[in-house]
Amino acid sequence: MKASRIAAAAAVAGSAVVVLSSPAFAHVSVQPEGTAVKGGYAVVDFKVPNERDDASTTKLEVTFPTDHPLASVMPEPISGWTVKVTKSKLAKPAEMHGETITEAVTKVTWTATGKGVEPGYFQKFPVSVGMLPTDTDQLVFKALQTYSDKEVVRWIEVQKDGAEEPENPAPTLQLTAAAASGANAEDASEKTENTAADTTSAADSSDTTARVLGVVGIAVGAAGVAYGVLAGRRRTTV
Repeated sequence: MKASRIAAAAAVAGSAVVVLSSPAFAHVSVQPEGTAVKGGYAVVDFKVPNERDDASTTKLEVTFPTDHPLASVMPEPISGWTVKVTKSKLAKPAEMHGETITEAVTKVTWTATGKGVEPGYFQKFPVSVGMLPTDTDQLVFKALQTYSDKEVVRWIEVQKDGAEEPENPAPTLQLTAAAASGANAEDASEKTENTAADTTSAADSSDTTARVLGVVGIAVGAAGVAYGVLAGRRRTTV
């Protein structure tokens, strides 16, 4: 009896974990294909899983940040979906890499022309973006997911530092720092040149030493030959 009760309790606990953790796998999220480097370009995928058993996802609206606007946004064509890119004038012009940006992409909308994302499936929506900002570590994209039964799930809650994950978190793209450049690259180059110069100097010194020893050897040999000749002449004279 005890064993069966324990097994039943474990089964209930396991099902509770599945129920509680399942929403975490159903979030609309964004991930780069490779890395999203600050100051560069990247292809990012908005991943949309279907969290319903009786409806399909038929529309996705992604709002792009205006506090860190992106001048270039190009979605990849997807079979079975139409895409609309919306540009808007910025409330305040932004300086990006030495240029003044007065308008930027503020929304991208995908609409299914067929069944959309059916239950039990997910869909990736790739977008080329750039240039990525250099003064932040992440970009937040708020998203609306519409189902075939007209239900709309709003993935718009921003994760706060130290707080638990919200129920409907907004897709967040993490940015990585750019590789060493400028002064760091020059320092590395200078170190390489100095190492090469030291190696060359050592090789030249070794070569000079070898030449001196060679000359000394030749001189000693010549002296030995001369001494032998003189000694032979003396013995012949005697």
